[in-house]
Amino acid sequence: MLRVKGRVATLFVVVFLPASPVLFAQTDLEILRRADALVSYLDTDFSAEYTIVQDKPGQSRSTTVAGVFRRDSIETYVIVVMQPAVSRGQGYLKQGKTLWFYDPESRRFNTTSSAERFQNTNARNSDFTRSTLAQDYRILQGEDVALGRFKCRLLTLEALTNEITYPRMKIWISEDGLVRKTEDYSLSGQLLRTSAFPEYHQIENRFVPRRVLFEETLKGAVIDGKFVNERTQITINRPSFARVPDSTYSKTFLESVNR
Repeated sequence: MLRVKGRVATLFVVVFLPASPVLFAQTDLEILRRADALVSYLDTDFSAEYTIVQDKPGQSRSTTVAGVFRRDSIETYVIVVMQPAVSRGQGYLKQGKTLWFYDPESRRFNTTSSAERFQNTNARNSDFTRSTLAQDYRILQGEDVALGRFKCRLLTLEALTNEITYPRMKIWISEDGLVRKTEDYSLSGQLLRTSAFPEYHQIENRFVPRRVLFEETLKGAVIDGKFVNERTQITINRPSFARVPDSTYSKTFLESVNR
């Protein structure tokens, strides 16, 4: 597992390029739609093992390992927690706009929110579903920038409804159509979280992030007189596009995992 070193916000140095010529031939909406499409799998299932490492300043590092199964064509996913032992068997089932959390100890399902933290990390439940940015946001502004070695289109977005986890965001999309960085904002414009996507798996014409790095702006602790932010790294291993049984996307499946 690679450690998160330094601030996520400084993984890339942003340089604003001249406004003309534009780096991309497409419109900003086409760019955003393409970014969604490259990491959405409407013609197949997707599954992988996610290793989620949480760093909270002044506390010991925690690691969660989960199996993730997605069927984007019907907007559903299932997540099964495998580690740590205290959380083993906990699960999530998304069906359309409804998200269920399963607790094997009580054997009960309770509804939860896509905006909630996943297993008390800096990832949100909404980070595990397919990308629908072009459906969820309107584009307020677009400009050409350099993000480290990447030439990017930087889009400023505003949510179309109050059901979206973050009402405002900025997103850096490189020339190959892949998202490289995002900044999530409150409605008032307060920066809440920065995310980085430095690497991707490429499997034929599909792309899966290898690592996702999250840093919370307002959460952390003062260590040796300096504020240190909470950080989470997700590493995605063994991605597969093999079809899984229909029964996987059900409450019965989550209950059976714990028998």
